[in-house]
Amino acid sequence: MQNIKLIVTDMDGTLLRSDHTLNPEFHKIYQQLKENDITFVPASGRQYYSIISYFESIKDELAIIAENGTFVTYKGEEVFVDELDFSVVKEIIEEVRKIDGANIVLAGKNAAYVESKDDVFIEYYKNYYAKNEWVDDLTKIKDEQFIKIAINHPKGTEEHVYKNVLAFEKYGLKVVVSGEVWLDIMNEKSNKGVALETLMNKLNISSEEIMVFGDFMNDLEMLNLAKYSFAMQNAHPIVKNTANYLAPSNDEDGVLQTIKNYLQQLETVKA
Repeated sequence: MQNIKLIVTDMDGTLLRSDHTLNPEFHKIYQQLKENDITFVPASGRQYYSIISYFESIKDELAIIAENGTFVTYKGEEVFVDELDFSVVKEIIEEVRKIDGANIVLAGKNAAYVESKDDVFIEYYKNYYAKNEWVDDLTKIKDEQFIKIAINHPKGTEEHVYKNVLAFEKYGLKVVVSGEVWLDIMNEKSNKGVALETLMNKLNISSEEIMVFGDFMNDLEMLNLAKYSFAMQNAHPIVKNTANYLAPSNDEDGVLQTIKNYLQQLETVKA
């Protein structure tokens, strides 16, 4: 494995530990990546502002794939925003309101919005959406570009939400289970893979020059783009079957372990 130019990693369940913390050793490893002209790319279902809260001092050096690929930046400059049709968004909101236990996050370019009155959920979702706002009615929000609908269900979205919203794909949307308790709805051509391919084309980088890490189904498209694709030990079985390699679990800092091993190989080659 030589000449890696881009390292792309999911956040939750992958780079971050289960308590949503980032190993402080990351910053030392990042400096080594920078010295080797390797661009680091966090790619997450999280909000842009939530992602950069982990990388505040280096945010303008990174490429960032946020909201599952619907909002992408490169070195502080916006690459693209993929806006949803708000008339369809309203229909989805009304349908999800009927699902007992489900909570909706309406992700906009400028903030994330909820109407839930569940205090436990509201505190929980703030872990993923640093810029957030509570509103009385999600269907009445004005002057915003909406790029994703995220639905949370504490008992699991695959079982309790997916079948209720799958029919909305007829509007040209994509419904994807993005975590055990999360499901995302976006435009059908939006995903982390499309966003990554856009970056690869922009930077003239091939599939042999990227390393990708993921743990859940919203990572499949970007894993399929990379020769060096890694599923975490804690990943969904489908992800493990898709990736070409296996990395230790997120709580073992498997991403950082794998990057460190690669950097050591580089040093050996240079020597």
